[in-house]
Amino acid sequence: MKNISPQKPNGKKLDPFAIVAIGAATGGAEAFSELVKHLPHNTGMSYIYLQHADGEDELDLVEDFKRVSNLVVQEAKEATRILPNHIYVIPANRKMAVTDGSLKLSLKPVKTKSYQPINDFFTQLSDQYREKTIGVLLSGNVPDGALGLRSIKAGGGITFAQDSTAAYNGMPRNAIAEDVVDLVLSPQRIAEELAKLADQQERYQQALRELSEDTINDRDENLVDIIRQIHRLTGVDFSHYKINTIKRRIIRRMIIHDKDTLEAYVQFLKQNAGEVQQLYQDLLINVTTFFRDAEACEFLKKTLLPRIVQQKGPGEPVRIWIPACSTGQEAYSFAILMMEILGEKAATTNVQIFATDLSESAVNKA
Repeated sequence: MKNISPQKPNGKKLDPFAIVAIGAATGGAEAFSELVKHLPHNTGMSYIYLQHADGEDELDLVEDFKRVSNLVVQEAKEATRILPNHIYVIPANRKMAVTDGSLKLSLKPVKTKSYQPINDFFTQLSDQYREKTIGVLLSGNVPDGALGLRSIKAGGGITFAQDSTAAYNGMPRNAIAEDVVDLVLSPQRIAEELAKLADQQERYQQALRELSEDTINDRDENLVDIIRQIHRLTGVDFSHYKINTIKRRIIRRMIIHDKDTLEAYVQFLKQNAGEVQQLYQDLLINVTTFFRDAEACEFLKKTLLPRIVQQKGPGEPVRIWIPACSTGQEAYSFAILMMEILGEKAATTNVQIFATDLSESAVNKA
């Protein structure tokens, strides 16, 4: 395998740069002030801060952050072009998206009972920027952020959550319990790690762009060793799994632990059994939602499921299997569809839905 620490081409940073999305609620502004106080002014990354609406004035936040930061701090505005070494503070009454490197603002939904702006923004950003997205979840008790971090991690980005220093730890603690956080640190330590990641972004992106037989040979003895270690620990054999997916997950873990070669990472795995489990979880991670494919759900509801029900004889059960069910949203979606299709016959029709997944934590949550 090639060393994944390439020289900087002509001393210039690769484009586009990484975007760090920070989600926070009560107590988060103080935590972010501590974070930016320790951020270098030249990381080459852009920072977007989203304060979950809880009564704080976003204009005051901009001024507060300006007083402690060496970066340019400004309120996020429509069509603002995102620049490196800038902090953008999203107004509390706006929904934010990033399209083609510019900020897009819209009014937040009128019905806000289930509104989760951090999840929405993190997920949208990850869809756009994939491995160039870094997610940070700070203090707060609102039920928001974990799903967004899951999207970022599944897309190849890096995720952080504030540790016990959080004034209100409900939000970061929930994300940690969901196993979607790579590093749990204080705001100062998050800043230090972000500075390290900034230096590593170029080699990470170049290694992913050049992902091929030259980067990690499919038959590299170290790669085979890793797959065997996972098999021994978990009983799951990834030798026939999509090899490029395995390589991407391995490279991501190497960046987190600052390992330049596959051989160095193999030695790290042998000395840290917990890292084998983390890599295994990274290989399994996926994002799912209720009724996630609207077109497929419509076909199931209008065509396929009614046809299956009609073909069943009296007392004959309808059996549905959901493989790779993750945390259960698809299984419950099928149950809801069946209830709607059967109507009054639901109470007298035997419907059996089986859902399975390799991830024990996902099944436990389901």
